[in-house]
Amino acid sequence: MTKKIAIVFGGSRGIGKACVDALAADGFDVALTYTSTAPETAGSTRVYKADITNPTDVAKVIADASKDFGGAPTCIVANAGINVPPAPMANFDPENFRRLVEVNIVGAFNVLQEAAKSVADGGSIIALTTSLVRFAAPGLGPYSATKAAVECLVRSMSKELAGRGVRVNAVAPGPVDTDLFRSGKDEAAIQRSAGMSPLNRVGEPEEVGNVVAFLASGKSSWIDGQIVQTNGGMV
Repeated sequence: MTKKIAIVFGGSRGIGKACVDALAADGFDVALTYTSTAPETAGSTRVYKADITNPTDVAKVIADASKDFGGAPTCIVANAGINVPPAPMANFDPENFRRLVEVNIVGAFNVLQEAAKSVADGGSIIALTTSLVRFAAPGLGPYSATKAAVECLVRSMSKELAGRGVRVNAVAPGPVDTDLFRSGKDEAAIQRSAGMSPLNRVGEPEEVGNVVAFLASGKSSWIDGQIVQTNGGMV
């Protein structure tokens, strides 16, 4: 049996941590990256510091994890990204937009490019985007645009790597109850986000992590080039 090895870029907290936990529960040896404070981990999980805007960092993580686990990764998850304070296009801070592009597009490109080179034949590559690509919320156009770019990369890669049996998909969550989501929001703002779904709640990180683990498994063998929207019916 092929050893199951996963690398989650941006796996130290929130949705990324939920991905790590779900993959580990499914029998993967898991590596994760962080940018500032190393998280506490359990079991055989490996931790690496990396700046995804630096392609050398990205390549080193994959090489080190492959060496430490004794094989090529069978799943690579591109979760690392940032958001900035929302604002209408008319007065959106250009420097904030540049930060979004540098991390969410250039950084994701670096991860996906190295994943395309390094993932094992028959493996899986999964990117995290957002349902806001389709919901079109005011003030969030620049952020959503960077995630739309990632979805374009994913769809093209799925065709490029099909000959190796590598499946490439994206998961596009709606509002999810993480520390980052709650930052700067009062209860009224949280309830407005909950109201975006007909289920009238925000999602839990585990609900997204479980979908990522499903896409990494053989149970999703006929799913390729898709954007799976985990948003409680928001769109």
